[in-house]
Amino acid sequence: MKQIIAIGGGGFGRQIKDLKIEKYIVNQSKNKNPSICFIPTATGDDQGYIENFYKAFDSLNCKTSHIDFFKRTIKLDKHIAEQDIVFVGGGNTKSMLAVWREWGLDNILNNAYQNGVIMSGVSAGAICWFNNGITDSWKDHQAILPCLGFVDGVCCPHYDEEPERIPYVKEILNNKQIDECIAIEGFCALHLVNDIPKYSVSFGTDTNVHLVSLSNEEIIHNDLNNIEKIIL
Repeated sequence: MKQIIAIGGGGFGRQIKDLKIEKYIVNQSKNKNPSICFIPTATGDDQGYIENFYKAFDSLNCKTSHIDFFKRTIKLDKHIAEQDIVFVGGGNTKSMLAVWREWGLDNILNNAYQNGVIMSGVSAGAICWFNNGITDSWKDHQAILPCLGFVDGVCCPHYDEEPERIPYVKEILNNKQIDECIAIEGFCALHLVNDIPKYSVSFGTDTNVHLVSLSNEEIIHNDLNNIEKIIL
């Protein structure tokens, strides 16, 4: 079974509190003490972010590790193949993907995904799995960025959290740059199973995932097809 858990915003990168979404991710593994690898490339391997990862997932009885790209780098294919879960941090998606492609990690992650390693992450680590993601990798504007293409769709994180997100999605729908967008709110995750959106997982207050589209020149927000809502 293939799984992706894409988080719109929130979690251990902001604060280590109740760890609701982290527990949810860990519980998707068949192993009681799963191996989980953190990939913090999008923040340039920020040390504080890495430390928070270990604090969070060590407390959940995981076998934890992370990958550095800005120090000496481990043998990637062997390490990723040994994981039950991969968690990708937020940050600059464009820079992250460029580094991954230079090292061949994009193909390594795809092989692992096809073999049942759970892929998860927040923000950059949410959109990277889709055909395209909406990113603020550029300081002065939003953009549609080609991503890994493990699953179909255009994905936007932080939909309700960052004021520029909703206007930009409206703009690119009006301009017919896209037909629809999967918009994930903060403190919510989209859980895909075998490439198909299956669950909207809320770990905040009434948060959700939307399928945003244009109808009669009006922006509409619908639930994704056949999706089940989970409140943690």
